Amino acid sequence: MNRHEKILAKFQAIADNPYAYARLVKEQTGKKLLGFFCSYAPEELMQAAGVIPFRLFGTSQDIELAESHLQSYCCSLVRGGLEDALRGRLDFLDGTVFPHTCDSIQRLSDIWRLNAGFDIHIDAVMPVKLNTPSARKYMIDVLGGVKADLESALAVTITDDDLAESIRLYNNIRSSLSSLYDLRSMNPDILDHSAVYHTMKAAMVMDRNELALDLEHLMDSLGSVKTEIKESGRKRIMLSGGICNLPDIYAIIDEAGGDVVWDDLCTGLRYATGRIEESGDPIEAIASRYSSRMICPAKHLSTTARGDYLFTEVHRKRIDGVIFLLLKFCDPHAFDYPNLKDLVDRANVASMLLEIEEQPAPREQLRTRFETFIEML
Repeated sequence: MNRHEKILAKFQAIADNPYAYARLVKEQTGKKLLGFFCSYAPEELMQAAGVIPFRLFGTSQDIELAESHLQSYCCSLVRGGLEDALRGRLDFLDGTVFPHTCDSIQRLSDIWRLNAGFDIHIDAVMPVKLNTPSARKYMIDVLGGVKADLESALAVTITDDDLAESIRLYNNIRSSLSSLYDLRSMNPDILDHSAVYHTMKAAMVMDRNELALDLEHLMDSLGSVKTEIKESGRKRIMLSGGICNLPDIYAIIDEAGGDVVWDDLCTGLRYATGRIEESGDPIEAIASRYSSRMICPAKHLSTTARGDYLFTEVHRKRIDGVIFLLLKFCDPHAFDYPNLKDLVDRANVASMLLEIEEQPAPREQLRTRFETFIEML
């Protein structure tokens, strides 16, 4: 096994069992872990406070205890996350940070505070509209408040030097992840079909210093990004939606004759976009990144921002087909879908919609759907 294969195997093991990794790294480093559900959680502040930010993906097991606190029409991320908390599966966490995104996550924050039993609970009520001067000022004020809350809860002082170091670290991580996407997009044969998925999931739970070093070694081993797309004879697929916690989807698409070469996912490239300026006031620099990065449907940058991005990437990456992965009962993405589909149609690119829950459809059923779609392309 060569160097990059060892690193990818490590990422896969962490992605397959992130809770086991969390317990191990906590024991080895003595660091506190703070959970979060959304890519708008200000990880740079959490990192600067000396904790490990840990992304929560919900559960694939039966949901029972959460049903007494949440309506059945809440998405599986919200219900599954609460289920894990109530069953004690998140006992390695010291607390949770809740950015304001969708209504379900906002209400989960209240239920979590009252029932999950963690010592630290921080709300980051970021603005929804991001394209005005007042929204930027508000974002800066919110991040300053989160910084103060972290300092109080953890009994630490977060200095500008701490923030500058954290910003450099996250810039390096996001640069490596973006390069990995570019590399796989240009040459789909260079990595296993689900390697990018495992890398992205591991990146959201690992000790970030360890992660940055592993990513640096991985990219050095894989080599530089080619300037032209290498034709594989297979259909180039883009995924779009919220979270994807189903690695089998990548394998099934691969079996059906498609290569997932790009995505617009909360647990994908959207997490890695946006560089933070390393000069000037660090809080303002972090605020600028969260105000200008590629948004999700729970935020507003412009009426066409998400559609313009999808339309541009479909052409730039020579996408043959788009698969929309939507969590059942995810209202923001459901409302967003008709407009995005219309734009993809205008680009003369076929698309299909796959609604997913915590218990996915049988593998054979999914493969039949993907095979049909790819044959149509």
